[in-house]
Amino acid sequence: MTDAADARLMDAYDAALFDLDGVIYLGPVAVPGAVEVVAELGATGKGVMFVSNNAAPSPDTVVTKLQRLGFAAERGNVLTSAQVAADALAEVLPAGSKVLVAGSASLAGLIAEAGLTPVASADDEPVAVLQGYDPVLAWPLLDEVCLAIARGAIWYATNDDASRPTDRGLVPGAGGMIAAVGSVIPGTPTTFGKPHRPMMAEAVRRTGAERPLFVGDRIDTDIVGANNAGMDSLMVFSGAHGKHDLIATGPGERPSYIGADIGALLQPPRRANLTGQIASCDSQQAVAEESRIVLTTTPDSVTTQLDALWAIAVLAWSAPYLDATGALELLDLLP
Repeated sequence: MTDAADARLMDAYDAALFDLDGVIYLGPVAVPGAVEVVAELGATGKGVMFVSNNAAPSPDTVVTKLQRLGFAAERGNVLTSAQVAADALAEVLPAGSKVLVAGSASLAGLIAEAGLTPVASADDEPVAVLQGYDPVLAWPLLDEVCLAIARGAIWYATNDDASRPTDRGLVPGAGGMIAAVGSVIPGTPTTFGKPHRPMMAEAVRRTGAERPLFVGDRIDTDIVGANNAGMDSLMVFSGAHGKHDLIATGPGERPSYIGADIGALLQPPRRANLTGQIASCDSQQAVAEESRIVLTTTPDSVTTQLDALWAIAVLAWSAPYLDATGALELLDLLP
């Protein structure tokens, strides 16, 4: 029997639900070590589901990319916000209803597969508008979105990510396109992707998991989405959000665990202890001195800096008036 102290984080869960951008890959390249971790999970009988808010590529395109990078992926374990949105609209709109699609050709194709009619002009009198990320979206299409909504079309969106991590850095996501419409049209769209429950519920349903763990790099979508769905989460630092974002989280936004990347799934879970104004994690310790958080230990590797960060986070969350800025500056190996 495995000793509890040596148990891997993933040992307590029956499935891992992975965000893609910033967790599994960065643009055209896999996150280092991710292929091996996912293969190990599959070999030990753990469920694996790739869950992406990116509505631009088709599910088959995502599968092809994952396979090209070396991951064992198939249509059944890939879920995009576009799929969830198309299925949801098919349930609430009469068959054949016109939907103005402001997104990729793949998104329009999914709408057609769902028995609805994709259109591109407000003059086609659509009953609904669906926005989704498209890297080559033409601005005039946003004009049509505004006009259609103003004429009574119901406003929907696949997801509302403000940014998207790539191998070159952060770029605007679907949230930027939604914000452009929101500057003209009052209200907000009904949204299906993370952190909203429809996508998380569908991912769990497809895996049949009883105790899933969500792995993500974004607090506002991945971690909040997991919390909204009542599941544990692992925040990794290979993508969009970093140490300052973690410390700034409030209740409902905090992950269950943190790790440098998904390799943390195959390591013992990182745990912190809080006693009064002292927090510790493994060999690292953070204490409250007047209004500041101070590290009393010297983290000199990614592992010890993550331990220190977890101690800082637990202490900061227990006393929000404490300033963690100086302590975080010592963690120069973390984003």
